Amino acid sequence: MAAISVNHRSLSHKLIHEGGEFVLVFPSREMEGVVMYCGTHSGRNVDKFKETGLTPVKAKHVKPPLVAEAVVNMECRVVGELLTGDHTIFVGEILAAYVSEEPRKVLFNLGPDEKGRRVFGGF
Repeated sequence: MAAISVNHRSLSHKLIHEGGEFVLVFPSREMEGVVMYCGTHSGRNVDKFKETGLTPVKAKHVKPPLVAEAVVNMECRVVGELLTGDHTIFVGEILAAYVSEEPRKVLFNLGPDEKGRRVFGGF
């Protein structure tokens, strides 16, 4: 099982809520710029795959695509939702998981620094 928290106003929320599935992607440390772009631009206005050069890969069990450049991709089917203020926590059953054959560090958002800027780290 995996859980993600998604803002109610986002296109991702609409798609997950209506479609009942999602792909959980762990980007590589080298993808920090792509992650920032995707996190600050709505899929309502831009094609994120086209704009970032990421490669969509057809998933086996769910409609959303995998990301070829990611370290890990997990195909998930929603089994529960929990409303939490302006976010929903979606709980998904992992139907399939894929790990890159090339060893790379995973990028994590470590939260804001003392000036409110996002801090990223790779492990």
